[in-house]
This record gives sequence, C-alpha cells and structure tokens, in this order.
Amino acid sequence: MPLHLSDFSPEIMIGMALRKLQDKVALITGAASGIGKATATKFINNGAKVIIADINQQLGEETAKELGSNATFVTCDVTQESDISNAVEFAISKYKQLDIMYNNAGVACKSPLSIVDLDMALFDKIMDINVRGAVAGIKHAARVMIPRGSGSILCTASVTGVMGGLAQHTYSISKSAVIGIVKSLASELCRHGIRVNCISPFAIPTPFALGEMSQIYPHVDSQRHVDIIHNASVLKGVYCEPDDVANAALFLASNDAKYVSGHNLVVDGGFTSFKNLEFPAPDQVQ
Repeated sequence: MPLHLSDFSPEIMIGMALRKLQDKVALITGAASGIGKATATKFINNGAKVIIADINQQLGEETAKELGSNATFVTCDVTQESDISNAVEFAISKYKQLDIMYNNAGVACKSPLSIVDLDMALFDKIMDINVRGAVAGIKHAARVMIPRGSGSILCTASVTGVMGGLAQHTYSISKSAVIGIVKSLASELCRHGIRVNCISPFAIPTPFALGEMSQIYPHVDSQRHVDIIHNASVLKGVYCEPDDVANAALFLASNDAKYVSGHNLVVDGGFTSFKNLEFPAPDQVQ
C-alpha cells in the first residue's frame, strides 16, 4: 500500500526535510574505517543509501552491518580498475542510480625523508593507490553520471598537498596531484552538470595516521602519538576529527554546494593560511 504525506506526523516531515541527502545513493571508497566510515555514517543519517567499498572485507562487512540497512559492502581494491567499475555497476544494479562518488581510499607512505633516498617502486605503489585510484573512481562515476546530467564527485586530498614540508615527498606529491586532478576534471564535467571537489584535512589521529606516527616515533605509546598530532593544531581548543571531514563532505555532496565545483575545501583550522614570524623582544635585540 503506497504511503502519502498525510501518513507522516509533522515531526517526521520536518526531520525528512532536514535530511540533506534524502534518496541519494553514495559510493565511498576506503569507507570501512576512519574518515570514510564517519562520512558514510553522516550520509546515512542524512537520508542516503551508502555503498561501503573497501579492500578490507571483514572490517567492511562489520561496518556495513553496524550502519544498518542503508549500508551495503562491496570489496574494492582501488588499484584494480575492474573493482571500481564493478562497485559502480553494483550501485546501478541495486539502486538504479549513483548520485555521489567519494574517492576517499588512500595510504600513507613510510619512505625516507630525502629525495636522494627515494624508492621509486614504493613511489609507484603509492601513486597507484592515491592518484590512479582517484582517477579511476572519477572515470567510472562520470560514466554513469553523464547520462543523468548530474552528480557530485569528491576526493580526499590533504594539507600536505597544499603546503610543502608537512610530510615525506611521496605522500605529499600524491595529494598535490589529487588537487590538480579535481581542477582538471571539473573543467570537463561541469558541462554535464557534475560537480567535482576535494577536501584537504589537517592530520587526524585515525588508525591510518597513527600507523604512520608509530613508524616515526616507535618508542612512545599511541596516546602520545595522538597528543603530538593534536599539539600541532593552531586553532585553540579544538582538533581536527573525522566528523569535521564528514561535515565538509556532506556540504559538498548536498545541494548546499550546488554552485561549488573545482574547489579544494581545506579543513585545517587555518594552519595553511599563515606563517607566524617570531621576532625577538625589543630588549633582546642589541
């Protein structure tokens, strides 16, 4: 029996009106944990159906189960274009549409800090995941969005791609490339009503970041790693959290950002906006 608006209470109607992604379908790579999971949760709470795409099958299935009936898991290794294509086809087969593609999957890089010691094989591996994976995600999302004349495509970049010296070179280069990819592809896809944007977060103590920190500081415990990340914040009293990135993704994916494309939304508390000059006090200068 079909439902009618009169079947819902005013409270339910208001709640539905506030859900910014009502009846949208989103595919998020790297969504089994961290930023991807936080974003999937945020999208579902705003009315979307979300496909959790991740290389970690066990964790991905657990996440989908935790998030409820509006979450579905598909195994996806973003270095395999066929996996990305299959995930997109899964969305079309199950829901008959794909409104949002969030290319979030990425890995850190434990390579030497100096360019003269750069392992080119490792460089190729990181670029394969962080850069090629994003391009393939945009390619296959665009393939199904172009005929519909609409869609929102997101990528996770990083402040390390905005400013030099914040990470070792391979990771920084890969994230800088993601920002460039977004600007380049937005110029084409805007003609089809498709918006392409990215988010550059500050460091967040997710399992992803903490794994990197444990390599740099192996002699201290995980809480100390969290403290080191938090102490780098320049905005007093607050820290960057997965939910902050999820909120940015919700904005960019929703109609609130209907005229935003080719944009890199930096979520860093102002870190990359300025550089403090610490001059000595007058009485210290001879």
